[in-house]
Amino acid sequence: MEDDRHWSLESLNKAYQQGYMAGLTGQPGHRHNHSAEVLVAAWEAGWDDGQEQYQLHQHKIA
Repeated sequence: MEDDRHWSLESLNKAYQQGYMAGLTGQPGHRHNHSAEVLVAAWEAGWDDGQEQYQLHQHKIA
């Protein structure tokens, strides 16, 4: 189990990128696998950004 005291810039970036790809591909926003709050926040920030791009793309092709 992850602990809020054990994260790195690399793990934050990885969580963000995973969230971004999930949002970009239209996956639900609750599919992260992190227990550390800071990594969850990074994943969710990435998902928000990816979801925004997904929505823009969907609007363009509609």
